[in-house]
Amino acid sequence: MKRTVLYESHVSLMGKMVGFGSWEMPVQYPTGIIEEHLLTRRKSGLFDVSHMGRFVIRGKGALDFLQQVLTNNSAGLLPGKAQYTMIPNETGGALDDAYLYRFFEDEYLLVVNAVNREKDRGHFQNIIPSFPGTECIDKTEELAMLSLQGPGAKPMLSGILEEGSLPEPIKNSLSVAAAGSARVMLARTGYTGEPLGFELFIPRNETFGLWERLIELGATPVGLGARDSLRLEAGLPLYGRELGSDPSGKEIPIFACPLARYAVSFSPLKGDFIGRQALLRQFEAYKKTMLFDYSALPDLPRIIRPLALLGKGIARGGDEIYRDGRQVGWITSGTMAPYWKVAGEGLYSSFSGESGKRAICLALLDSDIQENEEVCVEVRGRRIEALTVPFNLRSEAPPFSRAILYGPPAAEEAGRVEEMRPPVSEKVNVLLQKAIANTKWRQSECINLIPSEQTQSPMVRLLSVMDPSFRYAEHKKVKAFCDTDVFYYQGTGFIDEVEKLVVREMMTFLGCREVENRAISGQMANTVVFSALVDYLNRGDRKKEQRRIRSVMNNHIIKGGHLSAQPMGALRDYVARDPETEKPAVVNFPVLPDNPYKIDIFQVKELLERCRPELIILGKSMIIHKEPVEEIRRLVEELSLETVIMYDMAHVLGLTGPLFQEPFKEGADIVTGSTHKTFFGTQRGVIAANYREDDPKFPLWEAVERRAFPGSVSNHHLGTLLGLLIAAYEMNYFKEDYQRKVLANARAFARALKDAGLAVAGDPQVSFTETHQVMVNVGYGRGVEAAGRLEENNIIVNFQASPFEEGFTAAGSLRLGVAEMTRFGMEEEDFKTVAQFIHDVVAERKRVRKDVEQFRKGFRELKFCFSGKEFSQKIEELHRLI
Repeated sequence: MKRTVLYESHVSLMGKMVGFGSWEMPVQYPTGIIEEHLLTRRKSGLFDVSHMGRFVIRGKGALDFLQQVLTNNSAGLLPGKAQYTMIPNETGGALDDAYLYRFFEDEYLLVVNAVNREKDRGHFQNIIPSFPGTECIDKTEELAMLSLQGPGAKPMLSGILEEGSLPEPIKNSLSVAAAGSARVMLARTGYTGEPLGFELFIPRNETFGLWERLIELGATPVGLGARDSLRLEAGLPLYGRELGSDPSGKEIPIFACPLARYAVSFSPLKGDFIGRQALLRQFEAYKKTMLFDYSALPDLPRIIRPLALLGKGIARGGDEIYRDGRQVGWITSGTMAPYWKVAGEGLYSSFSGESGKRAICLALLDSDIQENEEVCVEVRGRRIEALTVPFNLRSEAPPFSRAILYGPPAAEEAGRVEEMRPPVSEKVNVLLQKAIANTKWRQSECINLIPSEQTQSPMVRLLSVMDPSFRYAEHKKVKAFCDTDVFYYQGTGFIDEVEKLVVREMMTFLGCREVENRAISGQMANTVVFSALVDYLNRGDRKKEQRRIRSVMNNHIIKGGHLSAQPMGALRDYVARDPETEKPAVVNFPVLPDNPYKIDIFQVKELLERCRPELIILGKSMIIHKEPVEEIRRLVEELSLETVIMYDMAHVLGLTGPLFQEPFKEGADIVTGSTHKTFFGTQRGVIAANYREDDPKFPLWEAVERRAFPGSVSNHHLGTLLGLLIAAYEMNYFKEDYQRKVLANARAFARALKDAGLAVAGDPQVSFTETHQVMVNVGYGRGVEAAGRLEENNIIVNFQASPFEEGFTAAGSLRLGVAEMTRFGMEEEDFKTVAQFIHDVVAERKRVRKDVEQFRKGFRELKFCFSGKEFSQKIEELHRLI
């Protein structure tokens, strides 16, 4: 039996050693499998996985070799990334599943299962002679492998790295760092379903010291037993159970495993590869079953699905599954898995100190059995009810994964008495009272620092509920009438005038020639532009299927990019797939190493030259610096790129001007934005451009107008459009004083927060911010709790994931904005007081609610808006009309 470099440590820790794949490995420690499982989920589990096989593939034919012997598209694997893959045979079965890592440009690291190491190596050695100049080197003995999984993994690893950094907070990201004298290759991968997990590759002679150090810091050593229950809870396959052969001895097709969707590629870049034809048939059958079409079952007769047992008992591998008296499959893996019980709901829920157990399984079931179907599992001659489920664990809310529990449908209460319902008048009065209380609280007792919000002036609010708010006014330009707008409804003369005036005021404010004001949100404004660009790019051929935007450059969402500019947002249906990565063809702006809130313009040129984007999207929702519009325009012209530069100014629209940025003067083609953040308006969107009618790109603007109506809206919310007009009057009249105070207040606020002892992000050379926003780091995963405590003290903020964090549930920052409270009259000295309140709540855990309420009494009158006797008579008349 082989032994890993940590064998003696396992023995000294009293690990129970067993044979596994020709290796002596710990199945558990005195802690026990259940506790090891639970501690991994709540803190951090440390696994010796050095028994796994590790091959380095390099040489001039390395990529072609990998494309032939693996199912995934290795050409799409950029340096610094990893991908799950499989080693197929000619009939579409799996010789093994594996993970491919590309830490360096010129070599790949392939990790395979311990039990298959020799088989896999032999398979590769038979094929590699066809790829001259290619090496497949077994590094299993000299390169050890550890896995650190669980919510405590990140801070633990961060604390021991002396050089380099953790991988980007995205699954399958890689980095190389140093921990003491050890060079460590780090991967955000793992076999536990944890959202926070790392696998570490370390030189053999450095492994013991790193293992001991992690244990000293609190990591729990975990054996094979809990490793199996963790992966089973997460629904991850194990070779010999969910891959290989089924209990009857038949080969399990690769596409029976749900992960095949991510592990198999039919990219043209791969060409032909082992098992391609069989896998393609399986894939076509799989797609049909997703549409409840079972005509291709012979190509994919069974699929692996998670099960939850509803009755008492534990199912094990090989147990038969029945439905309606007919056998429909087998259990492939089963256990009684522990889980942490949860107290509270939603974001404010947390693990209690109490744990439970539930019987879960993976099952190989007939492909026509879908999710949420009841079946029976035969366990020792007794049939136990079970339910096919989509998952038994969810991991999308880092830093914790959470068990999903299922049970029998709740029985209807016999003779249940119909619930007494209050009279309508009581419900109406309750609603009115709550609306009054909420408005008083937010408008006169709270300090609102959410940077994406703005209180509308009384006049804006009043006009927004006038008669147009009930009406329609669809219209479009008709060339036969010399581009005159034709309305499809009568009674629209007033709103026609309002729209023209809004366009005129927004042109004045933005310094441009064209404005489209019918989008009813910033996200819709972006959608209109994306749709219009696709229409414009396809203007030469209206018969073929429209092609999408070939390449887009934007700010990644974890670096503050707008949601609507991401493939998961409004961009999704308009951007093409990159033929190499098979992912949306989006490349992200690089950021400065010492300031991830700012674009690294020196790295942008190489990316522009390589990707040649057809659309560049500037702008962020987490924006504390100006966007480099002028620099991007210069690079685009130097490289002679045919690209559209779009600046989504949603958060900074109200700052447009000489004191901040003038996007069209700096080179933007199109500006979009929300009209209710730093701008004074109602909740709408705006699109603007500066094209002349003789500009070659003017047809793009015409496409924008078409995609606004009839492409995106019918009723474009005429009431809020009327409110927007008066807000635009306010902006153009008051903007210089307002903008100067907002920018000065933000800088003063940031300095005061820093002086109070809080960790303010950004560049201290510019007082940490060039906008209305300030970013404060409060500690990894503490953002939600800090924002909640501030709300309890009447200070309303955003919790925010910083560029180093995995998502909003792991947020460690607060995003603060000064625009709204500046409108209520706060000056620089006042924001210093607010900074002290925030410090007292966040750092000292003090109660300051009464102090905040008292302080807010001095800031209840909205500034930078029209008031006075000259309007009072008309205002009174409007009130009487409501």
